Amino acid sequence: MRSRGRAQPKTVRRLAPLVAGLCLLVACKGNTRSDEASLPPATPTSPVPSGPLSPLTGLPIDPALAGRPALVVKIDNAPRARPQTGLVEADVVVEEEVEGGITRFANIFHSRDAANVGPVRSARSTDILIASALNRPLFAYSGANLAFQNLIARSPLVDAGVDRFPQDYRRESRRPAPYNQFSSTPGLFSHVPPGAGPPPPLFAFRQAGQPADAVGAAPVTGVDVEFRGVVVIGVQYRWDAPSGTWRRSQDGGPHVDTGGAQVAPRNVVVQLVNYRDTGFKDQSGSSVPEAELVGEGEAWVFTDGKIVRGRWKKTAPEAVTEYLDPSGAPIQLTPGPTWIELARPGKAAVIP
Repeated sequence: MRSRGRAQPKTVRRLAPLVAGLCLLVACKGNTRSDEASLPPATPTSPVPSGPLSPLTGLPIDPALAGRPALVVKIDNAPRARPQTGLVEADVVVEEEVEGGITRFANIFHSRDAANVGPVRSARSTDILIASALNRPLFAYSGANLAFQNLIARSPLVDAGVDRFPQDYRRESRRPAPYNQFSSTPGLFSHVPPGAGPPPPLFAFRQAGQPADAVGAAPVTGVDVEFRGVVVIGVQYRWDAPSGTWRRSQDGGPHVDTGGAQVAPRNVVVQLVNYRDTGFKDQSGSSVPEAELVGEGEAWVFTDGKIVRGRWKKTAPEAVTEYLDPSGAPIQLTPGPTWIELARPGKAAVIP
């Protein structure tokens, strides 16, 4: 894919001992529909909220949910895993490359629930770097080898995987294995340990209705991202002004969940990162990569129909990633869900 922006992240390799150990990884109260129609309209007349705000979306949150921890659920995006459930209910979704060009999602839940979420798949070493900044979140996945289970036990994550809580996972007979394992966020949230707390804010948000006016903000149509390996996954986001969202398509068609709702977040962050070879291979013989998320590099933030070209910076595995505009100020997002694309340099193109 032709890139319209040169990206050369300067990745810091001085990771904590936990992260260095990740190379042992063998590849291995009810639900409410919450598509873009349920989000507050992007209008200048939106009132300033008076109650608690979600640290992950900047939107009002039920006070009964505000104190609970985040929950990260690993969801597959292989062609046979589609359509998924629990995509439009998540506060934040991080798309990461796994072996062979296939991608998986780290779905982060806090302010909302999903009665059905999946298909749940196995963990990768990138997941710990994604989740470590969330203040000991619950981590739901479909298992891993003993070495990785030991890493999870020593990490700042709370293991809510299938091996520990098999009663909260089920197989759907209408789907082929291994793309048929599902769970629910209410069931997974029932395992919150004593003393658990909410996640820190991951982004800076503008007030509802306030236009994006960061340094260098410019109108755009959207962005294309490509994940290439044995399989090629092409992702497109296009700005939809009436809904104030970025509508997502992949592999030539709208990306919809099992209920038919198209993925359409308020914000999209394309975080340009390098991937390193962990030295392991999956069952197909493809190398297992790990995104290098500690350090800094180029970031494109899409919000309010505009792009802000800036930088990302993460100083340690448990530090929150900062997204900074050309002046060094935090880039402010539109209140609402955000999708983050961990794209390789040269594999993303801005659509004017």
